[in-house]
Amino acid sequence: MLMNLFSSLQKNTEKIKEFLTSSDVAFTSVKVGKAKGLLIFIKDVVDKNTIGDLVLRPAEKFKGKPTKSNLLTIFLSPELKTVSDFDTALEEVLSGNAVLMVNGIDIAVSFEVKKFNDRAVTEPPTSVAIKGPREGFVESITVNVSLIRRRIKSTALQFEQLSVGKHSKTTVALCYMKGFADKKLVNKLKRRIEAIDIDAIIDSSYVSKFVSEHKKSLFKQIGNTEKPDVLVSRIIEGRVAIIVDGSPIVLTVPYLLIEDFQSPGDYYASPYSATTARIIRILSVTLSVLLPAVFVAAELFHLQLIPLSFLLTIVNSIQGIPLSPSYEMFFTLMIFEILNEASVRMPKYVGMVVSIVGGLVLGETAVNAGIISPPALMIIALSGICLYTVPELEQIFSFLRFLMLIIAGSLGGYGIIVAFAILLTYLVSFESYGAPLLAPFSPLVKNDLKDGFYRSFLKETSSLPFSLNKRRANKRTAKENFI
Repeated sequence: MLMNLFSSLQKNTEKIKEFLTSSDVAFTSVKVGKAKGLLIFIKDVVDKNTIGDLVLRPAEKFKGKPTKSNLLTIFLSPELKTVSDFDTALEEVLSGNAVLMVNGIDIAVSFEVKKFNDRAVTEPPTSVAIKGPREGFVESITVNVSLIRRRIKSTALQFEQLSVGKHSKTTVALCYMKGFADKKLVNKLKRRIEAIDIDAIIDSSYVSKFVSEHKKSLFKQIGNTEKPDVLVSRIIEGRVAIIVDGSPIVLTVPYLLIEDFQSPGDYYASPYSATTARIIRILSVTLSVLLPAVFVAAELFHLQLIPLSFLLTIVNSIQGIPLSPSYEMFFTLMIFEILNEASVRMPKYVGMVVSIVGGLVLGETAVNAGIISPPALMIIALSGICLYTVPELEQIFSFLRFLMLIIAGSLGGYGIIVAFAILLTYLVSFESYGAPLLAPFSPLVKNDLKDGFYRSFLKETSSLPFSLNKRRANKRTAKENFI
């Protein structure tokens, strides 16, 4: 139950000091005309010059008696609001604002004077652009909102701010285009975010776990990006963005699997080179998942599939190898995964050494020692390189690669075919927030194929995608859009 402020400054001071006991909270006595006042703020998160210019000086110059009706007219701050209860006053102080309480008045005034040390806007490390904008989101939600506003100067652009986390009180903003995004989707996301019951939200990945519809699914259900230009294009297509204060990664809903095969550079290059790059990414991911499994299945169960000249090379290379083909491939894959984890976790100046020593010295030594064969080493190296052509899906496809390898070693090629069919069936039926994961291919949406495996010319992709919004798709006949 909310407890209203008293008109007595002494009572207000005693009450609020019961909660604000930290040493970095400042309680500064202020003279507001003929009345006494108390200014409360956290020392390390406010701009003291702004407090002096917008709060202290106007309070000192005021000569009359402050009242409830003229209190706001005394100060020059463009961002101030009244506070009538203790809970709100505490929340304002802990958020980095300054709160002024005046004797004889049962309301307080909150001033927007927070000043955090923000990281400069730089190119995100996860999405390096050869052509196009090089700006990336940072940890400050105000900076991120400004980067979006800079690109969309429309009254249709909407932001709805929420506070999430019992103790962190993290600001989470829903961003969408009014008339483009489905209002039911916006309300659904808003309800799920408001229902989050957790002590603190540290990163946007926390929110992603709570708003996902299928909690235990291996595959992604929420898109993400660190680039403002990518986010703006997704918002205009009808998606809803979730911006979390303290995180440079912005979430987008609904999510389609094809998104991660589309690079930002595709839209700044010619359609021919963009189409070629997308086909290469799709083929590379397929090779990364299936190549080790198919190689092991061919060695164990289907030798007739291997050309004779290559088979002789394999036979000569595996002489003296103590491990079976499946164990050998699994062992080699484990070595590369361990090296990958070590290079990521190590400091940069050590990680490079680990990659070089592990990839060259350890791999060459293992071959010369007769533990693994050169074909197995080559297959795993090629699979690993192909996997990183789509870095956003690296963890998912890395798990599938292990799974396919185990199935291939146990059941051979028939097991791979059955497992792939089951996986494809699951993906075809998978849907999140009303959008099929494999759209626009399943179901086949003619209108959206212009930006699928191939990218059409810009004039041909001017219409909004139907895969993201069933209501929009229903406005067209099935003959025009779906097959």
